Amino acid sequence: MPTSPTASPLPASRTEPDGSAVIRVLSYNIRSMRDDTTALARVITACAPDLVLIQEAPRFFRWRKKLARLAAASGQVMLSGGATTSGPALLCSLRATVERTEDVLLPRMPGRHRRGFATAVVRFGGARIGVLSCHLSLHKDERAAHGGLLLDRLAGLGTPYAVAGGDLNERPTGPTFRRVAGALQDGWVTRPWGAENTWTRTEPERRIDAIFATPGVEVLGCGVPLGLPGITEADLRAATDHLPVLAALRVPAS
Repeated sequence: MPTSPTASPLPASRTEPDGSAVIRVLSYNIRSMRDDTTALARVITACAPDLVLIQEAPRFFRWRKKLARLAAASGQVMLSGGATTSGPALLCSLRATVERTEDVLLPRMPGRHRRGFATAVVRFGGARIGVLSCHLSLHKDERAAHGGLLLDRLAGLGTPYAVAGGDLNERPTGPTFRRVAGALQDGWVTRPWGAENTWTRTEPERRIDAIFATPGVEVLGCGVPLGLPGITEADLRAATDHLPVLAALRVPAS
């Protein structure tokens, strides 16, 4: 696993005197918590996120209890999603003031896996932001349709600023990834920090996980948090089969 090319620290969360807020957003495919959940919690904790955009949350027996235990072990609380969205979920820190949440199930083509979005509107100080976690289809045609629905749903949250993240199951050169990145800021491209590739955890050679932000949100850094204090290569290998993406964003006061 390569080391992080960026030594500079990612900005810490804070509320500015003008009401704007710096927030840390983590996107992470956790493979239904089938791996080392203690290592997973350590990785999330070390990232010190305000929002955690999860993919492949537990969906079956006692799924709420499993997700709640992960949230508690990593200093978060459950916000939305899980089995109710067929995988995507949101966690948040106690710094967030939650306005509303909505779990969305997407149209499904016959014989394919059900997909959904976990969404919320939250505030940090005077900054109000929409949030969406997604896990797009493995199938090109269905993925394209869901990419369009992602943009529609983000716009429909009714907030001046929004952030979306997840597992796109496609590289940045793919048509759906390019469509989303054409409408939103791709965090890694806008302000690269850390490492780029997210798959696989042992020999990462492609970027299929990303964090996006609407225009007006300032991306202060975004990438895989290799070398971040508290995160070890052993924990990243043990936690799940993807590497996480961490971003620091400055959200203007609304």
